[in-house]
Amino acid sequence: MLSKRAYNFNAGPAALPLEVLERAQAEFVDFRESGMSIMEMSHRGVIYESVHNEAQERLLSLFGNPEGYKVLFLQGGASTQFAMIPMNFISAGQVGSYVMSGSWADKAYKEAKLAGGAHVAASSEDKSFLAIPDLKSIQAADNAAYLHVTSNETIEGTQYAEFPDSGSIPLIGDMSSDILSRSFDINKFGLIYAGAQKNLGPSGVTVVIAKEEMIAESPSNIPTILRYSTHYNNNSLYNTPPSYSIYMVNEVLKWIGEQGGLAGVESKNRDKAGLLYNTIDGSDGYYRGVAEQGSRSIMNVTFRMQSEDAEKQFVKAAEKEGFIGLKGHRSVGGLRASIYNAVPYENIKVLVDFMNHFRQTQG
Repeated sequence: MLSKRAYNFNAGPAALPLEVLERAQAEFVDFRESGMSIMEMSHRGVIYESVHNEAQERLLSLFGNPEGYKVLFLQGGASTQFAMIPMNFISAGQVGSYVMSGSWADKAYKEAKLAGGAHVAASSEDKSFLAIPDLKSIQAADNAAYLHVTSNETIEGTQYAEFPDSGSIPLIGDMSSDILSRSFDINKFGLIYAGAQKNLGPSGVTVVIAKEEMIAESPSNIPTILRYSTHYNNNSLYNTPPSYSIYMVNEVLKWIGEQGGLAGVESKNRDKAGLLYNTIDGSDGYYRGVAEQGSRSIMNVTFRMQSEDAEKQFVKAAEKEGFIGLKGHRSVGGLRASIYNAVPYENIKVLVDFMNHFRQTQG
């Protein structure tokens, strides 16, 4: 047991709940008296399959057990989903419609252009992607196979407050950086996906939750491993899954249940974000929030200071005090605190105290 853990504000891979890490440590070598670690077990064995199925069921239960949805455990991160989605869903004469909200939405859009065809349904580029496009401005193409949104942009620090109504067009969401951080109606979506390494567990597994009707059949002219139907028909066991990462996801899902489910974690997350944003807004301009007020993320808080030199001094001083991951993304600079589910309120309080002290002594 470490005497002192770092104040981890990394954007991903990110903080995991300490309780989960301790439980995993306790059963790492001998899982359920099998004489083996779960890392060593066959993915076809009864013990591993029970964990695999339990994680699927637990995830759906946190969403209220929506009817007709299936959980898939895949690999390759959200980046592979950027290609799988258009390959599986765009038929001849169709396009995927994308809401351009920032860096990750742009990556998804560019992959769709390569893999099928893409259309911009709305964009906030005119605001430097520092706001989510107005929902009323979103217009899917007449020949759209789906409408794609990126629910939270980690780099710019923006997040949808609510989601668009896509009508008869399936709504698809990249929720890699805010899945399970708040309550929402999953029934609005045909498919959501998320890399695990922010709110769900360690890197290595990607979660897809989709209406079964969307993934039961896939085009036969794309590689077998890239067909959703392959994984649907084989319970995500067509090839060797990232078994340890899935085990960890199950443990994180247990922990979320212990926090009061989505309502419980959302309340905690809003308290954390509120404390940090209030400190930024109350600093008389010493710290300056980047994202527009109505689009601010409760997961990734982005802010700037008077100069890049001041920001470098801030990061250097913070690292000496045990704060990790406060440097902004290399593409935009600035500062960023990623405050995912597993980051405790106490760590936000320590960060706020540091920010106030730095301002008083350096400002």
